[in-house]
This record gives sequence, structure tokens and C-alpha cells, in this order.
Amino acid sequence: MKDCKIAFIGGGNMARSLIGGLIADGFTAEHLHVSDPNADNLQSLGKNYPVQTFTDNVSAINDCNVIILAIKPQQLQAVVRQLAAHWQANTLVISIAAGIRLEDISRWLEQDKAAIVRAMPNTPSLVQAGATALYANEHVTTAQHELAESVLRSVGLALWVDDETKIDAVTALSGSGPAYFFLVMEAMENAAMELGLEPEIARLLCMQTAFGSAKMALESDELASTLRQQVTSPGGTTERGLHELEDGDLRGLFENALVAAA
Repeated sequence: MKDCKIAFIGGGNMARSLIGGLIADGFTAEHLHVSDPNADNLQSLGKNYPVQTFTDNVSAINDCNVIILAIKPQQLQAVVRQLAAHWQANTLVISIAAGIRLEDISRWLEQDKAAIVRAMPNTPSLVQAGATALYANEHVTTAQHELAESVLRSVGLALWVDDETKIDAVTALSGSGPAYFFLVMEAMENAAMELGLEPEIARLLCMQTAFGSAKMALESDELASTLRQQVTSPGGTTERGLHELEDGDLRGLFENALVAAA
């Protein structure tokens, strides 16, 4: 992977996280091209990483093996159509734009056999703790599969799904999921303050509890349901709290949330 060149179309937060992860993994910074119409974004990026920056997308993709589309979904069609005339047959495209199908990107490129990977990373990628699902079309080679996985694995967990429609479920779960957990943390902090804790104590205890619970779950072979039961003593305080959450149909609310997001 270290010998290839990667062009990022878009220099926003997700591109920055991937660039930081790649460089931390030993990727040569000079082999990273970043295009963004915002000169301030490029200047800020250049201060942190010795990458090559461009305001023109076509110049950025020149001589690159991989193009990462890191722009908003509503911008994607115009950008891809702009790149179509400058396309190289052996180039791999990785799109991290939510909701845009591979067949749409292929059509905009006017390339029936373009190798394209669709990826859904999440915002914890910014701190190299991301969770990403990937799906590749039939034109992606084994080497390109490995390359795409290496890029996304530089910022956390990277898993493949076998059907593009599953990316919608991934978007609802891990893509939107950080916001759900932040909402739960916010609610727990507020409830703790109502019980008399100082805001900073409530915040730190809540964050460490969330971190510790996730760490326990990741390092255990047990299901979340089993871990929950292990923390819940019959007739104890935790059981009383869980009873209130179950009475409020917490499971149903989360199901509705994921269905709506998907």
C-alpha cells in the first residue's frame, strides 16, 4: 500500500482522520493528494500534514491509484462527472458519501467496469476509534480489496458486507450510532445532576462508564445481554433502573430510530 498514491476529493473532517491514520500507519505523506475548493481548509491541512494540496480535482487525481470521494452526497454527481473524462482504467474509487449507490457512481463516471468500494465510516474515526463497513462491486480486484480495507482500518475497525443494501443498516447502526450514544450520555448526565452531582463529576463518571462498558464488551466473548445480566443483581438498584427503561420501551425506541435512519 505504501507505494500507491491516494487522492482525497474533499479535505473535511473524515478526510483528515483518514490522512492522519494513514500517516500514523507509515504511509508516505507526499503520496497523498488532497483537493478542496476552500483554500483555508487546505492551508490548515498542510500545516498538520506534509501532503500535496490542490484546489482543482482533476490535478489532484493525476497519477493516483486510489480516489477517495470524501464530499457531501449532494455534491457527488457533479464532481464525479467532472472526473469522468480523466479516468484511468486501473483506478480504485472509495466513496464515503452516505446513500449514494455504486451503480450511480459508475453511471456518472461513464465506466461500466469501474472498480468502486462504498464505505460507511463514523465520526470516532477522528480519534482512530472508528467503525467502518465496506462493500465492493464485482470489478474490485483482490489487491484493491486489501488496499481499501487497509485505508479504512487505519482509523479503526473495518468489516465487509456481502450486499450493498446492508450499508443502509450500517449507516443506521454505526454511522448514526455515535449520536445515539451521545444522547444517552447527555440524558444520564442530566439525570445525575438532578440527583445532586456537580456537572463535571457527572460528565466524567458518565464518560468513563461508557468507555469502560464498551471496553469490557470488546474484550469479552460474551453477548451484551449476558454482560448486562452479570451486572444486574436480583432485587438490586440496577434491576430497578432497568425496569424503568424496559417499561419505557427503550428497545422499541431504538428499533424505531434505526429503521428511520436506514
